[in-house]
Amino acid sequence: MTTRTTEMWNLKKPSPLMIRILSAFVFIAVVIAGILLGLYGVFALVLLLGGLALWEFRGLSDKMGSRAPSWLLFPLGGFFAFSGTVLKKVDVELVLSLALVAGLGLFLVVPGRRQGLGRWAMGLAGALYIGMPFNYYLLLYTSQPNGRVWTLFTIFAVVVSDAAALLVGSRIGRHPFFASISPRKTVEGAIAGVVGSVLVMLIGVSAVLGINPLHAIAIGLLAGISGQVGDLVESQMKRIAEVKDSSHLIPGHGGVLDRIDSILFPPILVYLYVTVFHLL
Repeated sequence: MTTRTTEMWNLKKPSPLMIRILSAFVFIAVVIAGILLGLYGVFALVLLLGGLALWEFRGLSDKMGSRAPSWLLFPLGGFFAFSGTVLKKVDVELVLSLALVAGLGLFLVVPGRRQGLGRWAMGLAGALYIGMPFNYYLLLYTSQPNGRVWTLFTIFAVVVSDAAALLVGSRIGRHPFFASISPRKTVEGAIAGVVGSVLVMLIGVSAVLGINPLHAIAIGLLAGISGQVGDLVESQMKRIAEVKDSSHLIPGHGGVLDRIDSILFPPILVYLYVTVFHLL
């Protein structure tokens, strides 16, 4: 390849930032399309994103010292994800009891039994960590009459929170925020992220649904703070595993878990809040 050809190729080659932006748009578009397609579209999203996230967690768990067993992680994660909707007639206590007895019992005979307790605990933790948030998204989505709106604005609040935290933190951030886990995060960025989440909820919950603005502010605070906690939790796991990304599935972003880490916890708190105050 000549020097001129190489220079022309470099000019045409998209920058890392452009790849990151395009990947983000495609990812968000797929999520929104799935939600707007209806219940089966949402089910497909849960199976796709949840399955990939569980697969990535399995890889992280291996590097964290106790590889989650696939035969426990995937079935249990799938059950938790659909436990409040499709599988709501299946008793959760029964499933957990079987996971306890059969799961630990199998490690008496399967390979890796010396690490059995740690592997079992990691499998259960991963199934809960990824499966339960999807369960609450499904509970939100299937709530009548405004489930779709609640679901979309919960996701929008976190997306805007992430963007605001990144923009403000990179521009004027001076004070480190959990530097031992994520060195680039700042207090200024964290505050901006929470403010962004509150503003989205004021638009979505108060203006669109006509609910008291005080509830919108409270829900925005819960979504913004829990989103940042979720981000830090996954960052901590990656630090323990000594990896930069959960995988390389998404160009410029790493893995699916890297993209959804901040949206895992908010639906749990949002659903609990709106249920307690009868806002659904």
